[in-house]
Amino acid sequence: MSTRDVVISGIGQSDVGRRLGRSPLTLTVDAALEAIADAGLSVSDIDGVATWPGNTEATPGFSGVGVWDIKDALGLSLNWFCGGIEGPAQIGSIIQAYAAVKAGLADHVLCFRTLWESTAQTAGRRASVPGAGSDRITGDAMHMQYLLPFGAVSATNWAGLIARRHFHTYGTTREQLGALSVNTRANAALNPKAVLRDPLTVSDYMAARMISDPLCLFDCDIPIDGSTAVIVSRADAAPDLRTAPLRIAATSSAMRDRPQWDQHGDLTSMTASEVGADLWRKTDLTPADVDVAAIYDGFTILTLLWLEALGLCGRGESGPFVADAANIALDGKLPLNTGGGQLSAGRLHGYGHLYEACVQLRGAGGERQVPGTPEVAVVATGGGPLAGALLLTRDR
Repeated sequence: MSTRDVVISGIGQSDVGRRLGRSPLTLTVDAALEAIADAGLSVSDIDGVATWPGNTEATPGFSGVGVWDIKDALGLSLNWFCGGIEGPAQIGSIIQAYAAVKAGLADHVLCFRTLWESTAQTAGRRASVPGAGSDRITGDAMHMQYLLPFGAVSATNWAGLIARRHFHTYGTTREQLGALSVNTRANAALNPKAVLRDPLTVSDYMAARMISDPLCLFDCDIPIDGSTAVIVSRADAAPDLRTAPLRIAATSSAMRDRPQWDQHGDLTSMTASEVGADLWRKTDLTPADVDVAAIYDGFTILTLLWLEALGLCGRGESGPFVADAANIALDGKLPLNTGGGQLSAGRLHGYGHLYEACVQLRGAGGERQVPGTPEVAVVATGGGPLAGALLLTRDR
């Protein structure tokens, strides 16, 4: 690797599960210390922190831990930090850390994402709908003024609209979405940390209750508690790492169309299409080089749109592509969401995908390890107007 390269030097993850009853800060500290130790670094080596969305409680359990919290908890001395609600999807913190390390603002940046939705969303605090009650729609929720009058109060509603348009335009079917859910569950069965590990069939999927037509229960990810941490380092600042570093070969957080779920110029796609095109522009690698795909699955339809956006299948061909296990199974042409994704392993908001991609490139997947020696992984997170992607490579 070049001394100018930016690498992922360490990864860590707290306990993951439903209703763990632990504070978000303790989960974050567990993940952070594991990542630092995994890199063979010490706490004193960390001179940068990045997170998304920062310490916000817009929805119960959505975060609750910010830069200041982890700085204080670990006693960090920082040269650079970044954490805020607006940014390029969940792994925006990795992209920001990558830029900071490239610019020489920090040598080792601790990036983290923490959720404790399962514990926070009790019977008394189930959800938060922007504009509900007597509150006016303001600030971050301004886009809801176009959605709430029509009862579209949830991302499930918005994703359902995109799915229905994709069905209409390309002939995509619920059975194809079901095949994706089944494959994801089969991978989760091999992941000890996954929250849903019982077998799932397409018949089970088709019989599940509808949430927002055409999306049913098994099209939606699972709220859980957990924290994931990643150390982004300058390659030449980490010569004695405990494990081989993974190079960040390219990143993208492009946004060119309108920044709303329902206002994209082509409702069979989303901002992912802009990110996908931009990502490949920045590297000599091509979609054919990808050995493992870790693709956002907050809803099944988002995975399909990402596959098309990244050129991993043809436009409008993602339905038949995921319906064929020879394409997406662990031993398939493009192993997809090998740890169970958010649909079965639980919603770690993109960071679970990044963690799993690192595990696979290290050859540390155990029973779920992709055969051979995968060298290139693509990680993509976000839905609607939020989109970010990374290309990771082993030292080739």
